[in-house]
Amino acid sequence: MSVRGLILLCVGGIIIFATSVQAQSGPQQLLLALSKKDQTLAIVDPASLKVLARIPVGNDPHEVIASSDGKTAYVSNYGFGAYNTIAVIDLLQQKALPAIDLGPLRGPHGLTFVSGKTWFTAEAAKAIGSYDPKIGKVDWILGTGQDRTHMIWVAQDQKRILTTNVNSGSVSIIDKAPPPGAPGGPPHNAPPRPTPPGGDWEQTVVKVGNGSEGFDVSPDGKEIWVANSQDGTISIITAASKNVTDTISANVPGANRLKFTPDGARVLVSSLRTGDLTIFDSATRKEIKRVKLGHGNAGILVQPDGERAFVACSPDNYIVVLNLKSLEDVGHIDVGQNPDGLAWAVRQ
Repeated sequence: MSVRGLILLCVGGIIIFATSVQAQSGPQQLLLALSKKDQTLAIVDPASLKVLARIPVGNDPHEVIASSDGKTAYVSNYGFGAYNTIAVIDLLQQKALPAIDLGPLRGPHGLTFVSGKTWFTAEAAKAIGSYDPKIGKVDWILGTGQDRTHMIWVAQDQKRILTTNVNSGSVSIIDKAPPPGAPGGPPHNAPPRPTPPGGDWEQTVVKVGNGSEGFDVSPDGKEIWVANSQDGTISIITAASKNVTDTISANVPGANRLKFTPDGARVLVSSLRTGDLTIFDSATRKEIKRVKLGHGNAGILVQPDGERAFVACSPDNYIVVLNLKSLEDVGHIDVGQNPDGLAWAVRQ
C-alpha cells in the first residue's frame, strides 16, 4: 500500500472511531419521536430539546418503542393494513437496520418492549405477537377476534396482555392460564393435554365505549383507563374483576391517547379533533384543566420523573413540551411533519 493510501486509511479509521465515540458518549436519555409524513424517527436530547439525528423508518410509521437497554428502537409501519414491517434503528450508531418482515401479520401498530421482546398488534390480522431479537423471529402469535386491535400493554411478568379494539369498542384482557393444581387451573388429576409454545391463554372481552383507542394502566395496576374517541368518554375497568366500574363523561371527542403520570395522580388525554390536552384527577375522576396545544394532538409521553410531558400536535408539525407542575406549554420541538408516536430510551 502506498503512503497516501495508508494515510487515507488511517484518517478514515479516525473518523469512524470519532463517530462511534460521539454516539456512545451522547445523552444517556433520549426522546424518540416519529414524523409520519417524512417517514423518519427523530432522536432528541430531552435536556436541550435539540434533534440529534433523523433516521428513515419506512412507510406510515405510527408507534415507536425502545429496548430496555436503550440501544435499539422499533417502529411499526402501519398503513391500516397496507404494510407489514417493523423498522429497527440502532440508537448508538444512529442508523437504520434491516426491517422485520411480519408476513401476513399486516397493519402492525401498538408496540411495547417487555422481557427482551418486542410485542406488537397486527390490526388487519386481528392478532398480537412478539418478536424475539435474539433469534430474529416472531416467536408467538395470538388472535383476538376483535376489529382493529390497536394498542398493547404487557405485564412485566408476561402473565397479562391488554389491547384496545377500536371498531369493536372493546378491550381484550388476555391472561395466561394457570398450570394444573394452581388456583383457577385444572386439577392435578386432569387428563394431560399438549401445551402450545407460550402456554395457554384466556381472553376476556370487555365492552367499553365506541372507538376505544388510547389506554393506560394505573401505576398500582388496579385500574385500566380507556379513551373512547367516538363517544368522548373514558371507561374505567377494575383490573381484578375485569368489569367496567365507572364511565366518565369526559367530553373528549376524537380522543387519541391516554397516559397516567408516574405517581398515578393525573391522567392526560389527547384529542385529534379539538387540539386540547385534558388533564383529570385520577382519584376524584374530575377534570383539572384543558390546555389548548394546537389544532389536534396525538401521541403523549410522560417523562419518567414526572416533570414534563411531550405531546405530538400532528396537524401543527410540532411537539409540545408541557410542564406538569404548572400545566403550561413551555416549548416546541420540530421533529418533522405530522408527528405522532413518542418513546423514551435510557441507555444502560
